[in-house]
Amino acid sequence: MEIADIRRRVRAAIDQAKRDAAARRERSAAAARAYEEFLTARAVPAFNLVAAALVGEGHRFKVSTPAESVRLSSESAAESYIELALDATDDPPAILIRSNAGRGRRAVTRERSVRQDIATLTQDDVVGFVLDAIGPFLDR
Repeated sequence: MEIADIRRRVRAAIDQAKRDAAARRERSAAAARAYEEFLTARAVPAFNLVAAALVGEGHRFKVSTPAESVRLSSESAAESYIELALDATDDPPAILIRSNAGRGRRAVTRERSVRQDIATLTQDDVVGFVLDAIGPFLDR
């Protein structure tokens, strides 16, 4: 093998890595824009609907919107919550559902990535995600 051939292949690999990084940044930026619209138009209203239904059933929960996410927290245990956020570290970026349930001195944290186009997620999808994760909070 000639050094010139190796250098040519290295340059091609560098160029490909730069193109891949630029494409990844564009996908992340597009996902962030779609997520912002999704959060305000569908996710926060869906969390508010679930919280209202839970309060109607005698379970005290509140909704907050910390740092580009939406969180449903138990009023009786502040460390217990269900949170929806954008996982921009993944490629392509995905919605992350995180729940944290306090059990005495220990906390059980679960995370699940939603592999679906953000633009196609509906309020009903969000309600389904929350209801899938709510079980540990209601068995007390």
